[in-house]
Amino acid sequence: MFRYQILVEYSGTSFRGWQVQKKGKTIQGLIQDKISKLLKEKITLIGSGRTDTGVHAIEQSAHFDCKKKIIKNDKFLKSINFFLNQEGVAILKIIKRNSNFHARFSAKMRIYKYIIINRLSGPVLEKNRGWHVMKNLDLNSMKKGAKKLLGTKDFSTFRASSCRAKSPIKTMKLVKVVSSKNKIVLEFRSQSFLQKQVRSMVGCLKYLGEKKWSLKKFENVIKSKKRSLCAPPAPPEGLFLSRIIY
Repeated sequence: MFRYQILVEYSGTSFRGWQVQKKGKTIQGLIQDKISKLLKEKITLIGSGRTDTGVHAIEQSAHFDCKKKIIKNDKFLKSINFFLNQEGVAILKIIKRNSNFHARFSAKMRIYKYIIINRLSGPVLEKNRGWHVMKNLDLNSMKKGAKKLLGTKDFSTFRASSCRAKSPIKTMKLVKVVSSKNKIVLEFRSQSFLQKQVRSMVGCLKYLGEKKWSLKKFENVIKSKKRSLCAPPAPPEGLFLSRIIY
């Protein structure tokens, strides 16, 4: 058997997330099906992690095993993308890997970006590519809040009720808030995340930016470990899986 890693870009707008489900179109299901037909053998695609309905990827990582060796990577990419591009998906790169590589378990760092479009007018060119927030957000308050999320702590406050992670304790290596031309980009780096953790953290940072919460209130919400005290999670269309580092 041969193992290959693929890097995938996709718009999650018309998909029910990454993970194969009984009903609805998923990214994993689509790619699995197209590669199986191209290679004329049934393959199983393993992703670095799930993304929810509506969430996008700049560079998702996945791997699959197959019986035939892929001789020409360029030919494979052209053939597979002919079918995938029309669905809003592209395989950017294919890399031969040894059997020790695992898209999920070998990952050392996952990077997510969240985009807030902070202006009065609704987005047209970037529709479904960011969270449109009309009220002017205070960037300094959001940056101060971002610092409070750094380090190893219990992130139960930001954990979805359906989250299957064994532990709510995670280590946030980086939380960055940058603004440019009515666009606020928040970057989060950790080896792994809880379900809806990023969107929940963004929702709370927005409350800080709107001055609905003080920094002290934000800290108390984190320490409470109570999901019920969390601000409403940010919508999925602003979230992008940016990169997986191995």
